[in-house]
Amino acid sequence: MAEPLVMRVRAALNSVINPTSGRSIIADGAVQGLAVKDSVVRFALEAKPGAERESQALLEAAKEAVLQVDGVTRVSCVATAHSAGSAQKPAAATPPPAGGHANPFGIKKKPAIETAAEAMSGVKNLVAVASGKGGVGKSTVAVNLAVALAKAGLKTGLMDADIYGPSLPTLLGISGKAEIRDSKIIPREAFGVKAMSIGWLVDESQALAWRGPMVMGAIRQLMSDVDWGTLDILLIDTPPGTGDAHLSLIQSKRLSGAVIVSTPQEMALADVRRGAALFRKTETPVIGVIENMAWLEGPAGGKHFLFGEGGAEKAAHELDAPFLGAVPLYPDLREASDEGRPLAATDHPAAEVFETLAKKIAAAIQP
Repeated sequence: MAEPLVMRVRAALNSVINPTSGRSIIADGAVQGLAVKDSVVRFALEAKPGAERESQALLEAAKEAVLQVDGVTRVSCVATAHSAGSAQKPAAATPPPAGGHANPFGIKKKPAIETAAEAMSGVKNLVAVASGKGGVGKSTVAVNLAVALAKAGLKTGLMDADIYGPSLPTLLGISGKAEIRDSKIIPREAFGVKAMSIGWLVDESQALAWRGPMVMGAIRQLMSDVDWGTLDILLIDTPPGTGDAHLSLIQSKRLSGAVIVSTPQEMALADVRRGAALFRKTETPVIGVIENMAWLEGPAGGKHFLFGEGGAEKAAHELDAPFLGAVPLYPDLREASDEGRPLAATDHPAAEVFETLAKKIAAAIQP
C-alpha cells in the first residue's frame, strides 16, 4: 500500500536540517499546523526571536523539499514569530543626571498601541463590530453598515482587524496589493468607503498563523501606517470571540463604542453576554446589539424563525443594552457578499434595513 501523502510530506520536512541545532525542523518542533488537503500542503514554521532571516531560509528550504514530493502541486507556508520589538535587545539605560535619579517623576512611556492610535487624529469615532463566536455573519453586517453610513453622508472607513481570516477583499470585491505612498499605506476605496485589510498586505495563498504579539503589531500597523485621512467613523471588523485584537483596540483608548452581532440561538447569545462583559469591564460603551439571520421570509410573506425568535433582543434587554434591530436571512445577501457586491449599495430590501441600523449607530456616537 502506498504511503499516505501526509506521511511523505512529513518525511520531506524531516530531511530539512536546522544548522543552528543540528536537528531536523520536525525534531525541533518548528513545524506547526501541518495540513494536507488534496494536493495542497499548508504549514507554519516557528521562527526564533532575532533569527528571522535564518528562519526564512529554512522556510524556503522546507517549501522546496515538500514541492519535490510526488503528488504535491502547491505549498502555502509562512514563518511565524513574535513581533520584531520583542526580538530586539533592550536599549542601554540612559544614565541619570549628575546628583539626580533617572526618571525622577516616575513618568511612564505610553503603550505602543496608544501611540499608534494617535496617528489617527483625523478619525472622529472608532466603533468595533464584534461577535462572541464565528459564523454569525459579523463581517457581512460590518461591510453593509459601512456602505449604509457612507450613503448617509458620513465619511466612513472600515478596518479588517480579523488578522487570522481577513474577509474584506472578498466582501468588497477588491484584489491585489495595497499601494504605499510616502511611507503610508493607502486604503482601498469601494462604495464610498475607505477600507484596509491585512489581506491586501500579505500573499493571499499564505496561511496566516499569527502569535499574539504579531496580532497586536498588525493592529498597530493598521492604525498608524494607514493614511486614513479625515473620517467621521471607522468601523472595525474584529475577529470572533474576545482575544488579542479586542484587547489591543481597547488599550488604544480610541474606541467610541462597540456593536455586537449575534444570531438568535442561545449558544450565540451566551457569547454575546461575554463580549458585552468585556467591553463594559474596560469602560467601552456598548452601542447596541444586532440580530442577524433573524428569520427567513416565505413566498407568502410569512416569517420562518429558523434559529429561534427574538433571542438577541432578549439578551440586549438582559444586558441593559440597546437593541438596534434585526436583519432577516436573505439568501441573496450571501450570494452578493461572495460576489463583492454589498446589498446596502443596491435597491434591495436589505439596504433599507442596514440604513436604519446605520442611522441608530450614527446617532449614538454623535454628541
